[in-house]
Amino acid sequence: MANLRDIRNRISSVKNTQQITRAMKMVSAAKLRRAQNNIQNLRPFANHILSVIADIASTERLEHKLLATVEAPKKVLTVVLTSDRGLAGGFNSNINRFAMKYYQDNKSKYEKMDFLFIGRKGSDFFRARSVKGVDTILNLAREVSFPLAQGVAGRLMDEFNKGDYDAVYLIYNEFKSAISQVVTKEQLLPVDVSKARMAGPDHPTANGNTRFSPDMIFEPSPEEIIDDLLKKHFAIQVYRAMAESVAAEHGARMAAMENATKNAGEMIRSMTLTYNKLRQASITTELIEITSGAEALKG
Repeated sequence: MANLRDIRNRISSVKNTQQITRAMKMVSAAKLRRAQNNIQNLRPFANHILSVIADIASTERLEHKLLATVEAPKKVLTVVLTSDRGLAGGFNSNINRFAMKYYQDNKSKYEKMDFLFIGRKGSDFFRARSVKGVDTILNLAREVSFPLAQGVAGRLMDEFNKGDYDAVYLIYNEFKSAISQVVTKEQLLPVDVSKARMAGPDHPTANGNTRFSPDMIFEPSPEEIIDDLLKKHFAIQVYRAMAESVAAEHGARMAAMENATKNAGEMIRSMTLTYNKLRQASITTELIEITSGAEALKG
């Protein structure tokens, strides 16, 4: 059985840990607030630019390599978006399990199936299972920015345009709320303009309707506009996914640190109760020994 000194030292250690988890929760809460504002400002623009592309493409009946649908892709690149650090509850493990199941279910289906990892946790998870990625991008939470997303998007588009891959998918945690993140798999390339038509019957591109007249004259040409918008749209979607993942990471870490702080408090209460019981038992034993000695001297 542990003595009083051991229990006292353990209580002190747990209190120090509780201070750390409480501080980490407050830091994550502050970062989450900024990340959440960024997501709320970004989502409308990211969704609207796709509807403009769908409008122009449907009006002019344009074809573009980034819009070409591949019925049965054979060469696939999957981008797995995790974090560099742990202590975020099930944030990373949920993505890794989902991505591994996707890999096991489809590796025999494709001729070529590669992974690009954004975040250390995904890379380490797959490396431990003998699955190597084409590259690993780190420091996302610290350096998440549009130039970073633009660089990643440009690299993916180059490889897609060269014919290295028929399709590019993304697996990441979509931010719903501070306590809710949903593992999501999206098709990045080719761009799926049908998503713009899923916004309901009142959406401008719903049911084949469009805001642009077939007689409208574009300057520059519709082909140039589509090409430029697709590049911007793809970079924005990559940036949005990164921002979603960072916000989800802060939310998951905040919840995990809150639970850790509560658990530390329960451990402190339990150990304090045990400490007081042992201390009382020790005092009682000493009193009995003193009383017994006094009675022995009298006798």
